[in-house]
Amino acid sequence: MTDQLVYEAGGPLGVSGEPGRRVFTSAMPVRWSDQDLYRHVNHARMITLIEEARIPWLFSEGLPTATLTAGAVMTDLAVRYRGQIRHADGPIRVRMWCEKVGGALFVARHEVRARTSPDSAPPEVDCTATIAAFDLVTQRPRRLTRDERGYLLEFRHGDAA
Repeated sequence: MTDQLVYEAGGPLGVSGEPGRRVFTSAMPVRWSDQDLYRHVNHARMITLIEEARIPWLFSEGLPTATLTAGAVMTDLAVRYRGQIRHADGPIRVRMWCEKVGGALFVARHEVRARTSPDSAPPEVDCTATIAAFDLVTQRPRRLTRDERGYLLEFRHGDAA
């Protein structure tokens, strides 16, 4: 992530909050090609932007959850559009945390806001993704390791899992 992108994002990036209530915020540039005929970010492109925003939170080298790069599958995805994101709204901010951390899966929450929208405003896009740890050799879900689960629990908001 470039210093310019961080400067233009309109809010703090990276990890914020206390353990057990942490939030990870990424900034994502909106590319001209992300727009559809109506000049707002296309649904498939929005999913890609959210997916790319998740990489530094979960899959970067050195993180306990980097092991999920060897096997993780999306089991459910729900996206709610409450507003439009346009090219001029970028870079967008994607705030992420866990709603649930189970034995083999977790539910990641994503709030997408335009650069000029404060964190106190409702997000333009609200997304919930259920992700399961997966063993590619056996082609079956696997349990989250103690380290993976511990890291995810730092970002879990809500009732105990």
